[in-house]
Amino acid sequence: MALTESGLPIQPVYGPEALTEWDPAVKLGQPGFYPFTRGIYPTMYTGRPWTMRQYAGFGTAAESNARYRRLIEAGTTGLSVAFDLPTQMGYDSDAPPAHGEVGKVGVAVDSVEDMRELFAGIPLDQVSTSMTINAPAAILLLLYQLVAEEQGVPAHRLTGTVQNDVLKEYIARGTYIFPPAPSLRLVADTFRYCRAEIPRWNTISISGYHMAEAGASPAQEVAFTLADGIEYVRTALRAGMEVDAFAPRLSFFFVARTTLLEEVAKFRAARRIWARVMREEFGARDPKSLMLRFHTQTAGVQLTAQQPEVNLVRVAVQGLAAVLGGTQSLHTNSYDEAIALPTDKAARLALRTQQVLAYETDVPHTVDPFAGSFVVERMTDELEEVAVALMDRVAELGGAVAAIEQGFQKAEIERNAYRIAQETDRGERVVVGVNRFALAEEEPYEPLRVDPAIEARQVERLARLRAERDGAAVEAGLAALREAAGGSGNVLHPMKEALRARATVGEVCTALREVWGTYTPADSSW
Repeated sequence: MALTESGLPIQPVYGPEALTEWDPAVKLGQPGFYPFTRGIYPTMYTGRPWTMRQYAGFGTAAESNARYRRLIEAGTTGLSVAFDLPTQMGYDSDAPPAHGEVGKVGVAVDSVEDMRELFAGIPLDQVSTSMTINAPAAILLLLYQLVAEEQGVPAHRLTGTVQNDVLKEYIARGTYIFPPAPSLRLVADTFRYCRAEIPRWNTISISGYHMAEAGASPAQEVAFTLADGIEYVRTALRAGMEVDAFAPRLSFFFVARTTLLEEVAKFRAARRIWARVMREEFGARDPKSLMLRFHTQTAGVQLTAQQPEVNLVRVAVQGLAAVLGGTQSLHTNSYDEAIALPTDKAARLALRTQQVLAYETDVPHTVDPFAGSFVVERMTDELEEVAVALMDRVAELGGAVAAIEQGFQKAEIERNAYRIAQETDRGERVVVGVNRFALAEEEPYEPLRVDPAIEARQVERLARLRAERDGAAVEAGLAALREAAGGSGNVLHPMKEALRARATVGEVCTALREVWGTYTPADSSW
C-alpha cells in the first residue's frame, strides 16, 4: 500500500464500499463496474501507470526512426506516428498536390519501403504503436503488418491503434478522401479484417480531439464523438457483425484542456453515457463492450508562440486533468509546438512531464481521486445532460452522417469557436502572455526546421521503386482491388497483396477513387 509523505496509508479506492453496481440514487458505485463513471478498471493506475505515448514523425522515415529510438531510450512506453499531409490525403510524395508539404507535419510514407525504414531496429512485438491516419488508415495498417511479417512477428502479437475515424474529418479536420458511405464500408472491412488477422489491434480511435482543436466545447466534444461512435457501431451491425465481436476493440481519443475540473467531469460523463448507450441501445453484454477506453492528448490549441516556456505549465495541468479523468494512454505536447516541430529537448521534457505525474505525485495511488467531490459530481451530471441533448439532436437529424451532410456539427463548433475568440479578444478569457502579462519583446527561439530537400529525395526514392518493382504484379494487385471495391468483398485482402507487390499509398488510393469517387462538402444550412 502506498503511503503519504507523512507515512499515512493511501487507500486504492475511497467511497461507499457496499456499492459495486451503479446506484442511481448515489450516482457513484465502484471503479471497474457499470457504468464506469469512476474508471474502466477496478485498480486503474495503482497497478501500473497509463501508457505514455509521444506523437512524433517528420521528414523522412529514417529521421523519424531516429526520434522514435531516442524516445524509447528516454522511457516512452508507446509510439504514436504522425504522417505528413500528402500521406494523410492519399497522395504520393511526387504527386502535384503534395508539393511543398512532404515531411512537413509528419513523416512521408509512400510504400512498404518507407514503413520498413520507419521501424527499422524496433521490434514490433515489443512496442505498442498508434497511427494517426484516417481516410487511408487501412493502407498504413497493412503496411505495418507487412513490415512485422518481414521481422518474423506474427500479426496476433501486434498491439496498437489506428485512428481510422473518417467522420470527424468531415466535421472538423478535412483530410477526407472518399464519400461517407464507402468510407464507412472501409471502416467496417477493417473491423472484420483485424478481428480475424490482428485480434489485439484497436481498429478505431473515435476522435473528439480534432473537434476540440477546431473550437468544440467539452460538451460538444463528448456529444459529437459519441454520436460518431454510434454511427460506427451501426455500420458494423449492418455489415453483419455481432456487437460483442467488435465493440471491445473500439477506442476513443479526447483532448485535455487547462480547465481541469471540467475536463475530469467530461471524461467521467463520457464513460457513463457510452456504457449506457452500448447496453441499452445495442444490447452489448460483454463488459468490455461497455467500456469507453480512450487516449488523451494535451490541448495543442491552447499553446502559445508567445513565451513558449509557459506552455510547460499548461501541459502539466492538462496532463494532470487527463490522469485524474482516468485516461488509458497520454501524449503530452511539447512546449514549442505552437512555433514549429518539437526539438529533441522539448519532446523529452514533454515525456518527463508524464513521468513526474506517474512517479512523483500521489495521484496514481488511488482511483478516481475526485469521486464524491460536490463540484465534480455536479459538473459530471450537468455535462452529461448537455451532451445527451446534443446527441439527441444529431439523432433527430438522422444520425451522425446525415447531420454531417447538413453541416450541423461543423456549424455548432464554429459558433463556439467564435464565442471563445470574442471572449479572448475582449480580455474576458485570459491567455497568459498573449492578452495579459505579455512581454514587450519576445526572447529568440531557434525552431527545428525540416530540410526542403526531403521532397526531392522522396521523389527520387519513388522513381527507383517504380523502376525496380514488378509493374505487372502491381497492376494485377490494383485491378483486384478495384474489383473488390466495386463488389461486396473485404477490400483489405487484395489491398494487402497490392502493397506487398510494392504498390504505393497514392496508387492504392487512386484505384479506390476510380471506383468510389471523392467527397465534396455541401454548404451548411445552419
